[in-house]
Amino acid sequence: GGQPRNVQPFSDEDASIETMSHCSGFSDPASFTEDGPEVDEEATQEDLEYKLKGFIDLTLDKSAKTRQAALESLKSAFSSKILYEFIMERRMTLTDSIERCIKKGKSDEQCAAAGLACLLCVQMGSGIESEEIFKTLGPLLKKIVCDGTASIQARQACATCLGICCFIVTDDITELYSTMECLENIFTKAYQRDRDTNGVSSTHNTVLHISALLAWTLLLTICPMNEVKKKIEMHLHKLPSLLSCDDLNMRIAAGETLALLFELARETDADFFYEDMELLTEKLRALATDGNKHRAKVDKRKQRSVFRDVLRAVEERDFPTEMVKFGPERMYIDCWVKKQTYDTFKEILGSGMQYHLQSNDFLRNVFELGPPVMLDAATLKTMKISRFERHLYNSAAFKARTKARSKCRDKRADVGEFF
Repeated sequence: GGQPRNVQPFSDEDASIETMSHCSGFSDPASFTEDGPEVDEEATQEDLEYKLKGFIDLTLDKSAKTRQAALESLKSAFSSKILYEFIMERRMTLTDSIERCIKKGKSDEQCAAAGLACLLCVQMGSGIESEEIFKTLGPLLKKIVCDGTASIQARQACATCLGICCFIVTDDITELYSTMECLENIFTKAYQRDRDTNGVSSTHNTVLHISALLAWTLLLTICPMNEVKKKIEMHLHKLPSLLSCDDLNMRIAAGETLALLFELARETDADFFYEDMELLTEKLRALATDGNKHRAKVDKRKQRSVFRDVLRAVEERDFPTEMVKFGPERMYIDCWVKKQTYDTFKEILGSGMQYHLQSNDFLRNVFELGPPVMLDAATLKTMKISRFERHLYNSAAFKARTKARSKCRDKRADVGEFF
């Protein structure tokens, strides 16, 4: 390999100052400074594109470190900005670079390339261009996922990428079923855990099984109802075995998948009946009230929180509605299908999720949010309280808290008469 170049990564500053300006109509109110200088939007856009072209060129560098740094910088840019036109002109170049990095690179580079492939499809949305990208990368992703000699991290990243890209682009039902079968072949191996004599090997593969299960569950949400029924019959009696797994994330993935399967089963059949309901609810209740001392407190708290919701879903057909705020808009997550979809895209977009919910046409279609809400800079400024008002509010709240705590802590406080 050649000498690694000094790659200046795509930074938060690039996203929030230089590159947010050209889409200020979509920006979060918090992104405006109160007395900031005028920004030349055309110049900042040109500067951003110049940087991104450099990163694309560096994905072909001889040095693995340089290639990986370039991939990570492109991921940061794609997750924090809408770059549809820029990507449209270079989609084939980007696809070739990703394919090359997955084929030739080592574990970390393969993970970065798979992550970039996800973001590339998120940016392009569900069109012919994305289908072409998936036709090129899909067979390679499946090959890596099923390759026992590849690193677990690379297989895990490729399984996630395969599920997300297929969810976004495929209109071909046979391709959807083929992808789900590939993922099933991976996570169903976790069903054999109890009978597996090589416990170390199965534990090592758990992260791969989790990613394959979650990607498969995402694809199940877009299957026709007759296929959903088949999958429920096939997996609903086997999934509870994963609730006994030593790995917390596997227990949670299995629990949330069960809740989603029950939700889909009841949608397809109002009189749906599960034979082992008593045994399953007993297991879920044990996990929702788990107090094992050998488990970390944080893990126990997280597990109890998740399984309380799963138990409610299975027993009472109930879902705790969550509200997501982005800019001036609100979205309610009111079912397990929506939660699974939101969590998946939140995982790959990270802090850019809110921005994409505001301005990414594909994501807005998925969550039925309608066309993007266009707001000008003046409107956004009026929505934001001034720094002085915010200071007064925080100061008053701080004083009130201090006063309340002092009263509770004062031993001379009136506690009532006992005689």
